[in-house]
Amino acid sequence: MNSPETYSLLQHYWFFIDALLGGILVFLLFVQGGQTFIFTLAKGEAEKTLIVNTLGRKWEFTFTTLVTFGGAFFASFPLFYATSFGGAYWLWYLILFAFVIQAVSYEFRSRPNNFLGKKTFDLFLFINGTFGTLLLGIAVSTFFTGSMFEITPTRGVIWHTPYRGLEALFNVHSLSLGFSVFFLARINALLYFLNSISDDGLSYRSKKSLWPNTIGFLVSFLTFVIWLLVRKGFAINPENGEIFMDQFKYLNNLLQMPIVGGMFIIGVVLVLYGLSRALILNRPFQAIWYTGAGTIITVVALFLTSAFNNTAFYPSEYDLQSSLTIFNSSSSYFTLKTMAYVSALIPFVVAYIVYFWRTMNRKPLTKEELESHENHVY
Repeated sequence: MNSPETYSLLQHYWFFIDALLGGILVFLLFVQGGQTFIFTLAKGEAEKTLIVNTLGRKWEFTFTTLVTFGGAFFASFPLFYATSFGGAYWLWYLILFAFVIQAVSYEFRSRPNNFLGKKTFDLFLFINGTFGTLLLGIAVSTFFTGSMFEITPTRGVIWHTPYRGLEALFNVHSLSLGFSVFFLARINALLYFLNSISDDGLSYRSKKSLWPNTIGFLVSFLTFVIWLLVRKGFAINPENGEIFMDQFKYLNNLLQMPIVGGMFIIGVVLVLYGLSRALILNRPFQAIWYTGAGTIITVVALFLTSAFNNTAFYPSEYDLQSSLTIFNSSSSYFTLKTMAYVSALIPFVVAYIVYFWRTMNRKPLTKEELESHENHVY
């Protein structure tokens, strides 16, 4: 029987699944972060090829997770998908363009008779790494800042801004999350290089680059978190579903949901510990597993803070009552229930990723190995 309690449980369950996929995606963005170092970290064509190929082992994981994340959100909360992708389409067009040119670059960078040349595809990878991470962070920030849309019974979704999502680029708080994702992706990339590349020159420069990127991350992330904890949030009145502004809403969410608050603290601590291993303890090998786990846990906690505990996860600044919640934007009970059975396959997907990750990273990549496998070089 379709009871309100069961339906609510499914709605919360599927937002958690979407949040988990989002956390995994942000961790896997280390591929994009690594691409931003193509022109600065590498000295010479051999080192550049080494960077591209160690990232090339993982780029499909990121791309697949992005598609899965978008597909899961579309299936579980279609009104959000229609509102965001149908209204803020310029922002999403730029994100999709950045990821399309990445896929093209890895496929054609080292092909014979490549008329564009390697440098063009290297530039494409750099653009994907820079704007793909920054814009994804900005897009997610609208879960907290809100957007200028209205949902009407006759005309559907109406956006009251001509910029179609690009207005978030001029919001300081949105930029703080965007740069947090950007610098975190670069940090995880540097730690990945130290864990998977055997080259003294690249290892030395990777360690050296950790400090400025760590400072950039800490400044932008602290800016976002402090703003988040002191600002008003978009709350739901559980009795009548009315949306209203509530001071310290997101801080109260972390306090009133101790599991989510604990996840946020544990995630941040793991990221800081991983950085400490590399920067202070001089033990960078496998530090990425601490920062990676911390990244996933922190991102999941932030997603849950935006939606659980009677919170509108896609708020409207133009019309509060048009704000989207997990209750008014989800699929039907039957759809969520059927999808819940399918989600039992997720552990097998994770096991698949772990298996092939370990297989491809059994030993650090070297220049000599690339020279002996010229037909398999990106």
